Amino acid sequence: MDLSGRVWGATRTEQSAPYPCDSLVAGRSEGWTRAVDIAAPPSLVFRWLRQLSIAPYSYDWIDFRGRQSPRVLLPDLPDLSAGQPFLIFEITSFATDAHITCALPEALAERHGHVAVSYTLRPQGAGSRLVVKVVARAGATTGSRVRRRFLALGDLIMMRKQLLTLKKLSERPAASGAADLATE
Repeated sequence: MDLSGRVWGATRTEQSAPYPCDSLVAGRSEGWTRAVDIAAPPSLVFRWLRQLSIAPYSYDWIDFRGRQSPRVLLPDLPDLSAGQPFLIFEITSFATDAHITCALPEALAERHGHVAVSYTLRPQGAGSRLVVKVVARAGATTGSRVRRRFLALGDLIMMRKQLLTLKKLSERPAASGAADLATE
């Protein structure tokens, strides 16, 4: 694990690749990249990613006030749309089975700094590669650098848990041959 909080599981190529969120934070910025292999097709993993619009899938006792993120795919999620809430963000763009990109709403960005994120998927063999890029505005003061470092480390801890949870849930039906957990 990178002790700076900037990287977890991502290759150098993934760290330097362009992502849809890159253009959403104006000015000098810093990028953090997290990635995981998932033994399930992108179409299934994307269904789990969509559920981030209703639950965090990280440490639920912190992020979800003690409620458990759903462990089944929900059949009646609203269609994705720009402006829709997604975790603490709002969706700016998406491509089915490929990416969901979001930015902090302006009120939160004014308090916490401008941050954007892209959850990207690509096929990898019979499975998927999930790469998440977070872009945060880089302030010039010592205080903003220290705050950004704590934010990167905190994000790393929470997102690592989130990605491993999504991996586990996505692989569960792929391993059993079931297409949908909603019928369990």
